[in-house]
Amino acid sequence: MKLTEFIKTPLFLKIVFVISIAVIFFISGITYKHLSELSDSSDEVSRAYEMTLQLEKLMSQIKDAETGQRGYIITKDSTFLEPYTFAKLRIGTSFTVLEHLTNNKQLPNDNLQLLEKLIDNRLNLMEKSLQLSKENRYAEIQANLHRGKATMDSIRQCIADMSDLETKLLSIRQENYKNNFSITPIFIYIVILIGLILTVLAFVRINRDLTELQQTNNQLSIANESGDIAESVGDFGRWEWNIEKNTYRFSDNFYRLLGCEPGSFEPTLDNFLQFIHPEDAKHVHKAIDLMQESNDLPPFNYRIVSKTGEIRHFKSIGKLVTTESGNNVLIGTTSDITEEYDITKNLEERNLELERSNKELMAFNYVASHDLQEPLRKIQTFISRLNDKEKTNLSDNGKEYLERIIVSSDRMRSLIDDLLQFSRSNKAEKDLETTDLNSLLENAKQELSSKIDEKKAVIISDHLPILNVIPFQIQQLFTNIIGNSIKYSKENIPPQIFISVAKVKASSEEQIPKDTNDNYFKFTISDNGIGFEQEYAEKIFVLFNRLHNKNEYDGTGIGLAICKKIIDNHKGFIFAKGEPNVGSVFTFYLPTDL
Repeated sequence: MKLTEFIKTPLFLKIVFVISIAVIFFISGITYKHLSELSDSSDEVSRAYEMTLQLEKLMSQIKDAETGQRGYIITKDSTFLEPYTFAKLRIGTSFTVLEHLTNNKQLPNDNLQLLEKLIDNRLNLMEKSLQLSKENRYAEIQANLHRGKATMDSIRQCIADMSDLETKLLSIRQENYKNNFSITPIFIYIVILIGLILTVLAFVRINRDLTELQQTNNQLSIANESGDIAESVGDFGRWEWNIEKNTYRFSDNFYRLLGCEPGSFEPTLDNFLQFIHPEDAKHVHKAIDLMQESNDLPPFNYRIVSKTGEIRHFKSIGKLVTTESGNNVLIGTTSDITEEYDITKNLEERNLELERSNKELMAFNYVASHDLQEPLRKIQTFISRLNDKEKTNLSDNGKEYLERIIVSSDRMRSLIDDLLQFSRSNKAEKDLETTDLNSLLENAKQELSSKIDEKKAVIISDHLPILNVIPFQIQQLFTNIIGNSIKYSKENIPPQIFISVAKVKASSEEQIPKDTNDNYFKFTISDNGIGFEQEYAEKIFVLFNRLHNKNEYDGTGIGLAICKKIIDNHKGFIFAKGEPNVGSVFTFYLPTDL
């Protein structure tokens, strides 16, 4: 499959969709990570500020406690102990906050533990100084104050170290926060941009698909409408069998073929089988079993009994089709062939009648060639003897009667011979042979030699081609047409007969139908005889049709009918053209590749 074709397939769209979702998830994950880091950085900065603030509060509270202690030692006034008492409580709270701020953080807890130990030590020294002050043990108070000052210095140093550490960490966290804050919008922008791009692409594709779907639906609607019209005109219906789901669908005209309204019953196999003619039920069940086994339905005919009780002849055929979704569906058509069946039946009956007629014609041929000729032969024999031996003994009327009998018997002989010749041209045995038409023309001239000599006829011919023909029929064709030209020649004017031939195309000849074989040989036989009126140009090829009285010209009216039959046997065409006292022209066409 080419790449351009693959891009248009639904599989490509699914792949692009999956990849796009994966990219969005990936970038979203990275963005979420950066947002989390940004949030953590923000929390760390806040914690660092809070840590510094709590250390400052802690230092302030220790100073408050020291101030209260000193005031009490100097004045012995217990009111100075209030800041000391409250400072001790607030110091505990501050430590709790500091422990929470440093809990689960990657920070050293040694300073906080040291600070707690120093503050506890300082508070103990303050408590001891207060106790010594109450007992007026001033010498020991001074020493205790010196130890307190040293402890306080250690506390200041510890808080200072912790503050410096938090300051350094704060700088690092601020830098991280700044970096995360600067990078995170980029990822968010990328996610939004990709989302917009995918949304636009999805919209364009969906819009295009909707347009194509609408066009397809329109085309499908037109196709369905055309199909419905075609079904009505063609007298057939469509059906579908979904093999996986074992469900059926019938078209509207399928219902109408059964004499029902569309959708008047559920499209199932059992419901359809109710319409099958009882005598064809076994045949139909066998075809359906074969369809369900092989998923194919060869053409088969059967009868149904419509809802109105009318017996109709149906023909069904089916073919397996696999849809794009992979479902196997057997689609088929069912045609009402009742008219076709009736026509075929009538044709068979007519063929039987034609066969009987042919047999009767063959019987007539036999009678004409044997039973009729034999008595006629005897009549002519006895007439000849009577004419030779008894004519002188007859009266004048008897001699006239004898002459009429001789003429009538000769006409009977000609009629029988022509009928036999016409019957012979109708026979089915038509063996084509590659034949030189020049030799057939010469044979025809020899056959007509006595008449040619009698009339002093002149025959001029082109060189004729070699064709696949029935030799004796083409010779008979030449004999009949040339014989007619000699018979219907002008009195005291020798007949002049011209035969020409040319290779032509049907498309260039007005007389030949254009849907026939394209290449023909055109033969033209013209004479200078008495001619005929053009209105009789077609009638002269009709059997027993004569243009002249039998007393003027002898003949039976069969000769040209034989010519027409011979040309039909060769899938050709023959035409006649005449002009009184000018002559006649016979034109016939024979295919070049018969």
